[in-house]
Amino acid sequence: MRQKSKLRVPVTKGLKDIYAMDMHLAYSAACAGRFNVTAFGRLGAAISVIRTAMQQRENIHPDAFAVLDKAIEVLLAVKIKGDTTGVWEITPSEQPTVLIGIEVAEQCIGMLDVALLAETAASLLQNVYGGSR
Repeated sequence: MRQKSKLRVPVTKGLKDIYAMDMHLAYSAACAGRFNVTAFGRLGAAISVIRTAMQQRENIHPDAFAVLDKAIEVLLAVKIKGDTTGVWEITPSEQPTVLIGIEVAEQCIGMLDVALLAETAASLLQNVYGGSR
């Protein structure tokens, strides 16, 4: 019996734009001193979903993992600082790392498919909230 191949629905420009807006608007808010926990959440979620989805596909821009991991590392430090002090900011010295991460995430999203992004987002949400939503 032959297995059916999965239908791969490529990420459309509209979905790319949604992810790009979540990342760039949050980043712009951080650069303008208007960053907050909501903006942080949107930026962190977008980069994390793309990075995690990439792990599930072979041969997708292997050099991107190091760049995205550095951006996530910076965002984790921002989260710790924000949670403990109530000050949500990406400092000028951290901004280039995050911006490069955003740019790489945008390049990689087109290599993914819609179902994978949706499944990855749902899985990460489940891990964060543990099914209590």
